[in-house]
Amino acid sequence: MILNANLILSENQAVTATALSANVIAFNDTGTPPREGSALERNLGSGTPIPMLMQVTEDFATLTSLTITLETSANEDMSSSTVLSSSGAILLATLVAGYRPSFTRHVPDALMSKYFAIRYTVAGSAATAGKMSAAMATEVNS
Repeated sequence: MILNANLILSENQAVTATALSANVIAFNDTGTPPREGSALERNLGSGTPIPMLMQVTEDFATLTSLTITLETSANEDMSSSTVLSSSGAILLATLVAGYRPSFTRHVPDALMSKYFAIRYTVAGSAATAGKMSAAMATEVNS
């Protein structure tokens, strides 16, 4: 598996409360091609799939469940974001080191704004332990 440092969203990020990934990816502006009336649309998931790696790197404790969403926004702080894909609630018993959420194995086939991030939403009590790693990759080993 090959990772690019610019495409790592979370690297052993402690997720003890609802939060965005430690890093937000900013895409270049698309611009308007010559003799075209509008700017290009950004859709990274179209064509060749771009693998996503998500993995629990430390067992979670005390929360009820965790929901992971892939989001895009025109704002770097991810305000007014659009959810591209959601894991649904992942129960505590499942959130052990080595677990890879399977709700998405690739960047979603959807129009994207300038910024891309992951949101971790903790349900129930605040987590006292638990870490995640997530990145776009060239290939993800099973």
